[in-house]
Amino acid sequence: MRIHIATDHAGLDFSEHLQSHLAAAGHEVVDHGPTSYDALDDYPSFCINAAIAVARDQRAGIETLGVVFGGSGNGEQIAANKVDGIRAALVWNLSTAVLARQHNDANVISIGARQHTVEEATSFIDAFIAEPFSGEERHARRIAQLAEFEATGVIAGKYVSAQNDASADVHADVETPDLRA
Repeated sequence: MRIHIATDHAGLDFSEHLQSHLAAAGHEVVDHGPTSYDALDDYPSFCINAAIAVARDQRAGIETLGVVFGGSGNGEQIAANKVDGIRAALVWNLSTAVLARQHNDANVISIGARQHTVEEATSFIDAFIAEPFSGEERHARRIAQLAEFEATGVIAGKYVSAQNDASADVHADVETPDLRA
């Protein structure tokens, strides 16, 4: 499997360890940076580039996943999720790593390098990579709804607030419930 990795300065040591670990396990590892320590570097471009590569590879039929790191993993997850077709999950234990794949068909995992030991993070990633998507109808349906919203701004048959003027015009006939009650 091809694994795309990205981080910032907080996860650089983790990234270097994981690249060796994953390559030894037979994976093709692609590092999206950084390649050297810079306490002032910015994670968005590194993580977005890794996520773009995962989405591109998956569209091409290549078996691939992504791993992004940062101090908490939060910003890195947010950055990866800005890429169309990416479902990045913040993982903090084995259960969330397994469920991210099993229920959400996540294709990127995000981990806080300052929150875990390298051994813990490695075990999360190994579990994530090993776990297949369950394919259960309820999970597939929910993932399809997310993809539909991402593409159209609505979910057919479900109430979703208008995101912008164009969406509001398209859905002008939808009665908005009073959510203040």
